[in-house]
Amino acid sequence: MRAKVINLSNKIHRGMVSTKCMLCQMVWFPHMDTLVEAALKACPTCGLITPNRNPEPLLLSELLQKIWEAVTVTGLDPSKEKKLSSLRNSLQIPISVCSPSCLPGFRKAAKEGKPVCCFVCIPCPQGEISNRSDSVECSQCPVGHWPSETQDQCLPKEIVFLSYEEPLGASLAIIGIVLSISCLAILGLFILYEDTPIIKANNRVLSYVLLVALIMCFLCSLPFIGFPSEGKCLLRQAAFGISFTLCVSCILAKTLIVLLAFNASKPNSDLRAWIRPQLSYMFVGGCTLIQVLLCATWLILSPPFLVYDTYPRTIQAECKNGSPVAFWCMLGYIGILATISFLVAFLARNLPDSFNEAKFITFSMLAFLSVWISFIPAYLSTKGKFVVAMEIFAILSSGSSLLFCIFLPKCYVIMFKPEMNTKGYLMR
Repeated sequence: MRAKVINLSNKIHRGMVSTKCMLCQMVWFPHMDTLVEAALKACPTCGLITPNRNPEPLLLSELLQKIWEAVTVTGLDPSKEKKLSSLRNSLQIPISVCSPSCLPGFRKAAKEGKPVCCFVCIPCPQGEISNRSDSVECSQCPVGHWPSETQDQCLPKEIVFLSYEEPLGASLAIIGIVLSISCLAILGLFILYEDTPIIKANNRVLSYVLLVALIMCFLCSLPFIGFPSEGKCLLRQAAFGISFTLCVSCILAKTLIVLLAFNASKPNSDLRAWIRPQLSYMFVGGCTLIQVLLCATWLILSPPFLVYDTYPRTIQAECKNGSPVAFWCMLGYIGILATISFLVAFLARNLPDSFNEAKFITFSMLAFLSVWISFIPAYLSTKGKFVVAMEIFAILSSGSSLLFCIFLPKCYVIMFKPEMNTKGYLMR
């Protein structure tokens, strides 16, 4: 029992004095000091860590006369010290470990059943680095950084967004600006020939408003390009929704005027009271006001915001819509107006030539609806900056379909067929 108590107290080999003090505080038995001293002197581990106060004299040994890999020197004659020094200068320093040094990007791991100086080099786990040789452990990169290919340094992550510097962003921006300038040129042409029959035939004021709205549509694609700041995220979807609502409302008003004007020309028709310019302006304003209220509610209750999505090597900066329901309501309202415009224009497509604009409106709204119907699955299946690119493409392509299908035929008549721009020709 005494030997067991002494062995337990010497489990961590704290030394002679510390072991005695600890035992005195807890137990006592006869000849305790003698038994403790005998047990600790017989302990091999205690013998290694206890300083030897009576060391044996060093023994002299002869130096080797040839190259060696490892040497143990227990004594040195002063007369041979010079010879040892010259021998050291001509040899490599002996290696004191049995494993090669671990390079940066690796960490040391002990070999089971081998001495401490024997280890293996293990690559750092994915996402961690070691930037010095013989690292014991690997470390994580700070936020916003990622490990290099060799996992020996941390590199800053690239912030990804659709920028003006890359070909895709630059191309979309140039197309949007060119289309805006085209609308502006057509607007100037219409103002220059505003008193001609083809301009006056279908409410020239609505044509001017439609061209201004198309300019706004093309220009509202530009905030989608570049770094998505908080201000851009907040306003760009609302600007897009209101601009396109104004466009489609003008087209719907023009189509209704065509249909009402033809029916009002019949004898004893009660629809003549509805053929007033003020009514079309009120209709456009009312349809646009509904979209303004939808967007205002969206921005107040759940506005879009900027987020950073972290990936292994990049950070994706993008705008979240805040409320997906509000986004699809805004887009759905435009779709409803466009569908009604298409149906009304389709019904009026066979009216006499004097009201032939309904045919062009039918084609333009068909192209408009085709673009946005194909946009929905592409939008839902795309991620990152390509979502933004898809939306810009839909804005530009649908707006250009309205511009070219409705206004290009009139521009052709004004510029190249002036004989067709007469009241007599239109009333045939």
